[in-house]
Amino acid sequence: MHPDNDAEGFRAARAELIADLSRRVDDERVLAAMARVPREEFVPPEIRSRAYENIALPIGDGQTISQPLIVAQMTSELRPRPGDRILELGTGSGYLAAVLSLLVSEVITVERIPGLTSEARTRLSRLGYDNVRIEQALEELGWPEGAPYDGIIVSAGAPELPLALLEQLRVGGRMVVPVGPIGKQNLLLAVKTEIGHQTKELGACAFVPLFGRGAWPPSA
Repeated sequence: MHPDNDAEGFRAARAELIADLSRRVDDERVLAAMARVPREEFVPPEIRSRAYENIALPIGDGQTISQPLIVAQMTSELRPRPGDRILELGTGSGYLAAVLSLLVSEVITVERIPGLTSEARTRLSRLGYDNVRIEQALEELGWPEGAPYDGIIVSAGAPELPLALLEQLRVGGRMVVPVGPIGKQNLLLAVKTEIGHQTKELGACAFVPLFGRGAWPPSA
């Protein structure tokens, strides 16, 4: 689908994408939220016509906006509830934060690249996603001062399960994170328990690297 850059064309392409996702993701709340977020606003102007292809797309600085199917699957596995506070690592263009904002009470999202941080703040404010707070990522993973969170979703691949992020979850909280070598990871679900955590493999994926203490060093 390569719609013209007009509202009607984008609406039709979005509806077609959501219909396709509904055959693979059984979560009406998540799909309804994705149906309300204009993905064309979160990709560079020169590739807006490709906004509703079910693929990852480049957004500059070596980063991507995730494939819609992965967004739907990760968000569904997080099981977001209306009163939840969610932490996202890897704001990128702000698309996933926008989707999450329609499902929970507050989203805190961190981004390491200053230009993307600034652009996402402007974009999300312009589009009215007022329950999203964007912070500049520090060397320490996540945003500890806002903990504990009901859920954490990581939009970058870690070399191993980030224990520093598990510490920022409440007991019973869920984290969805890609884990594995650079360029080829397994998506993991980790649920924090009273005595540790439980994990479940969700399938193969490929994300840009997660940098920071407890993840990949900047030279990786």
